Amino acid sequence: MTVIRIVSNIAATSVEEVSKFYAELFELDVVMDHGWIVTLASGQAAQTQISIAMEGGSGTAVPDLSIGVEDVDAVYQRANSLGHTIEYELTDEPWGVRRFYLFDPTGQLLNILSHPR
Repeated sequence: MTVIRIVSNIAATSVEEVSKFYAELFELDVVMDHGWIVTLASGQAAQTQISIAMEGGSGTAVPDLSIGVEDVDAVYQRANSLGHTIEYELTDEPWGVRRFYLFDPTGQLLNILSHPR
């Protein structure tokens, strides 16, 4: 058996508010909208991964979602310009990622990261 996709589902009382948060911050497109569920996508292919952790690294909490982006500095600047509170400041970690944390409108802790090229 081969897993072909893993989808993260976020429970929300306002699908519109939460989908707007993700669309604006990550420049995602709506690919499905049934009113009660909205699916956003980037059009990029990614490896299927699940991480199991006791901590988030560097003494941080385990994030609910880790979102890899091409340019973490640009997303960090966009998050600040949109008025989002940064939970863990933009940091170069010793294991080779650059990242920051913030909460989405539902309280999900997001780990936004880039790997150096």
